[in-house]
Amino acid sequence: MVRVLFLCTANSARSQMAEGILRHLAGDRFEIFSAGTHPSKVNPLAIKALEELHIDISDHTSKSLDQFLGQPFDYVITVCDNAKEECPVFHGALQQLHWSIDDPAEAQGSEEQPLQAFQRARDEIYSRIKSFLLGR
Repeated sequence: MVRVLFLCTANSARSQMAEGILRHLAGDRFEIFSAGTHPSKVNPLAIKALEELHIDISDHTSKSLDQFLGQPFDYVITVCDNAKEECPVFHGALQQLHWSIDDPAEAQGSEEQPLQAFQRARDEIYSRIKSFLLGR
């Protein structure tokens, strides 16, 4: 089975959404994980944005990159620039990819604006994962 690890800084939004989307689209063909260089907790807006697609990540927890060091992965995909900088080479990966996706947690404004940022990030991740699956 193909093993995929998504990385971002806090493992709170982008990598969590990527894990949930890939599992939803092709989970029977992949072992899918996500982690952060500085893990925190899963952002409720990431959960809400995926619920709109009927994808449930409410039971996900934020995990540290450290627990995956030394494990073999077919793909390690960084979804934020900070994680790419902090983890330029993941020695357990056959292939490392980088998707630069804006951090939706940085969105400011009314109640709707942060959710819209999460929806945009979700849609970009969804599109990239569909392309990733087609390219395999």
